[in-house]
Amino acid sequence: MKRENINAKNAPNPHGGYSQAVKLEAYDRLLLVSGQIPADSDDKVPDGFEAQARQVWRNVDAQLKAAGMDKSNLVKLTTYLADRQHATANRELRSEYLGAVAPAMTVVICGIFDERWMLEVEAVAAQ
Repeated sequence: MKRENINAKNAPNPHGGYSQAVKLEAYDRLLLVSGQIPADSDDKVPDGFEAQARQVWRNVDAQLKAAGMDKSNLVKLTTYLADRQHATANRELRSEYLGAVAPAMTVVICGIFDERWMLEVEAVAAQ
C-alpha cells in the first residue's frame, strides 16, 4: 500500500498529530471500525476520562488485531466527546496512543448514546 499524508500549503496547518488528508493507493484491504466505546468485554465502564480513553484505544487495538492490522494502518479517526472539557486530555492520550501515526481526524462534541460514556472513537484502516 502506498500512503501519503496531505497537508495543503494554502489551507490551515494541522495541530495535534494528524493530517488534513491521507491519500491511499494500491491497498488490498479496507477496515471500517464502528464507534468503540469505553467498556471492556464484561461491559464494565471505568470511571474518569483517562481510564475511559485508554479503554477505547484498547478496543480499537482489539478490532485492528482481529483484522490482522495495527495502529499503523489507521487512516481516519472520528472521536465523539461528550464534553469539550476533555478536549486537551483527549488530544494528549490520542497522541500517546498514535505516536508518529498521523491519520486524518475529526473531533465532534456531542451527546453520546450512553450517559456513562465520555467518548467514542470510530476508525478507518487500510493495508
